[in-house]
Order: sequence, then structure tokens, then C-alpha cells
Amino acid sequence: MLKNISFHKLLRFDGLWDTQRWFEPAFVALDAQGRVLSVTETAPDHTPAENIKGYVLPGHHNAHSHAFQYAMAGLAERLPPHSASDDFWSWRETMYNLAGAVSPEQMEDIAAMLYAEMIRHGYTAVAEFHYLHHDKDGQPYAEKATMGQALLRAAQKTGIKLTLIPIFYQRGGFDRPASPLQQRFLSQDPDDYLDLLEQSHALIATSPHAKLGVGIHSLRAASPEHLQAILRQAPPHLPRHIHVAEQQKEIQEVLQHLGQRPVAWMLQHLPIDERFHLVHATHMDHEEAQMLAKTGAHVVLCPSTEGNLGDGFFALREFMQAGGRWSIGTDSHIGLQPCEELRWLDYGQRLRHEKRNMYCFQSGDESGEIALRQAILHGRAATGHHETPLSVGQPFDAVIYNARMPLFAMAPPTQRLSAIVYTADVSSILGTMINGRWCAKDQQHLHQDALYEAFSRTLQALRDTP
Repeated sequence: MLKNISFHKLLRFDGLWDTQRWFEPAFVALDAQGRVLSVTETAPDHTPAENIKGYVLPGHHNAHSHAFQYAMAGLAERLPPHSASDDFWSWRETMYNLAGAVSPEQMEDIAAMLYAEMIRHGYTAVAEFHYLHHDKDGQPYAEKATMGQALLRAAQKTGIKLTLIPIFYQRGGFDRPASPLQQRFLSQDPDDYLDLLEQSHALIATSPHAKLGVGIHSLRAASPEHLQAILRQAPPHLPRHIHVAEQQKEIQEVLQHLGQRPVAWMLQHLPIDERFHLVHATHMDHEEAQMLAKTGAHVVLCPSTEGNLGDGFFALREFMQAGGRWSIGTDSHIGLQPCEELRWLDYGQRLRHEKRNMYCFQSGDESGEIALRQAILHGRAATGHHETPLSVGQPFDAVIYNARMPLFAMAPPTQRLSAIVYTADVSSILGTMINGRWCAKDQQHLHQDALYEAFSRTLQALRDTP
């Protein structure tokens, strides 16, 4: 089959799943740019192949990231002073203090370490929900997209594919201006934001592996008129991201000021369609879940962060039963393992409903396959990558699980994906390839030592800052 194809590299894997079927074994021919020329189950005659004892899955796309928050992962797990309880809103003040201290150079160091760790865990692309725009005094940089440029440099250092989503953030809440801790986030009006978006577009145009998205922080952080204006004027082909309905307090504020629940208001007042990615949507009622699913819009779920912040349980069963689409993100990065996110999501629903296999609706449904297909395909939509993964002509972006792991090796092909989802951790991964090249292998990013040294210096400097 490959006799008349000129290829740069031929790889042999024990198996490859392209979201539709298994190839066993899988021979993957790549061109010099790491694009797929063919995937077959038989080798071409007299052609040597590099043999890799692994099972290939499309690389995961992380649909929601605040890179700078990685610097505080695990450091907010104590009660605030003079407090007998803790919640999202007190955690947010700690996060704001970090946001107020980070320089562009430190942002680059933090993001590069984070992205390297994402790659090590099997992510090949990330949607960066980016609202840290200005300097420490809240003044715009001479180049508005300076912080976005730091994120792009971090992505280029590590090899991850970045979708930069500059965020419109205008006020502190429905009835209050932004606090001093929020001054770095703000755009004055839609024109100011659209100028930032245009400068960000010019930045990513210099990188063949970067994309752009449009983002609104939340209903509380933008007036309805400005939110609508941005969505009307922004380039129509870009994915649209917004936080919504994460906390009960937010629900009450939206009801008070807009007269409807958050998702219901959006469905009535915004052109919600398949371009939209609603982050969290934790507290939808049944009608909202049904109506949102019918639009083709996506929900971005971040189970480890949502669990860490005590957000609540997403209405997964109702949403999926209505045909709803969802992806996963790591948000504040308290967890970075894609399979752990999928387990968190499923197990939370099992505990809520006191039943098992909550991704499944028909006899014979395979839980791991359903979860991975949702997360992989709709994660790609969130990052603006709509092409079929691992198909001919597309980059070979893949996570390779160790075929020698006993539970993977002995699982029937029809149940192998569930074995991966429900038992894998990072030690189960041989490595991650992006554009046909190893970016992480044997539990290490290829530039691990240099990235770690820069990251450790930056964290020490931030902790030494008064």
C-alpha cells in the first residue's frame, strides 16, 4: 500500500485508536513535517519500521487553562486566617495576590513548566483563557499583547500547540467596579478589547502551531451590551469561551441583576451555537441543560479544579442524554492527568446518583470509549482544531500508552479504552509526540532540566516578594 508513497519515517505500534476504530498493529507513515501519510495494519514490503511497544491515542486537548495559577497549585489548602471555613471566593483572593505579582518573564517560566507537564501527561494542545493583560500597576504594556507573547514563547519552548484566548474583563461585578487586585485584567470597552485581539492575532500569525480564540470572563465581568458587541464584531470563525454558572452565589447575582439564570439568559440574548464553549456551567437546571444541548454548544468541564474549589456537580446525565457535547480542562492545574479528570467526572456522578457507568445510556456502551471520544473531539473544537485526529494529512499528535502495562496488555480491544481511562496514571505513558516528534519520553519532557531551573527561580522570587 505504501510502495508509491515517499515517507520520512515509519513507526510500528501495537495498536492505534483514531476515535473510530483500532488498528492492530498500526504502521504509521509520516512525512518530514510529521504529518500522517497513512495508517495501516500491514507493513510495506522491505521497509524497516521503528517498533514502539505502545497503544496510540490522539493527543488530548486541554480546553481550559489559567497558566499562572500553576504557581499556586497545592498552596491554598489551609483555612484563611481568622476563618472557620473556606470557599471559592476566599481562594480567589489568594489567586488575585499571585496575579498581581507575576511579570511577563515569570509568566513565561511558569507557563513553560506547566506546558511541559501537560505534554508529559498526554496533552498536545491547550486553550489558554488569558486575562492577565497589564503591568503590576494596571497600566497597559507598550505592546498590549506582551503577556500573550510570554505565553506563546512558553508554548514554543515546549512544543505544545497553543490557542490563545484573550479575555474581555471590564468590572468587578454587576454593581461594583473592579478592585485594585483586578486592575491587570481590564479592558476599557469593546474597542479596547478588539484591539488586544487584533494584536494577539498578529502574534500568533508568526507561529504555525498557534491559534486564536475570543473570550469573555463571565456575565458578572462584562455588561450585556459590551458582551453582545464583542461577539458581534469578533471574527466569526473563532471559538468563543466564557465562564458561566460556576458558583451558587453567581446564580443569585445573575438572577438579581438580569432576571434569569445565567445559561437561560445567554440562550435568550446571545447567538449560542457550536462555536461556544461554556466553562463549568456547574449549576444548570434541567431546562437549561436540555436547551443548551440542542444548540450544539459545548461545556468545558474541569473536574479536579471544580472538586478542589467545592463548586458542585455538573448535570452530566441530563446534558448528555439531550445530546450535549463536553470537553475537559485543567483550569487552576491542581490536577494534570486527563484520565484522572475523566474519572473525577464519572465518579462524582456515580456518587451523586448512586449508580455506575454514568457515561453510558444503552446496553453494551463502553464507558472509557464514550468519555475519550467526547473529551478528544470536543477538546479539539475548543482549541479550534476541527480536523479528524490522526487522519491522513494531519499532524501526528499522539499520546502513547505502554502496551506492556499488564492491565492494558490483557484487556480485550473492546475494553482497552476503559482499562486506560480507569487505571492509567502518568507512569502508564511511554511518551507524547507532537508533529511526529517526541516532546516527552520516559516520564521526562525533552527540556525538563532547563525548564525546571527557570521555574524554580521564578517561584522562589515570587515567594520572596513582600
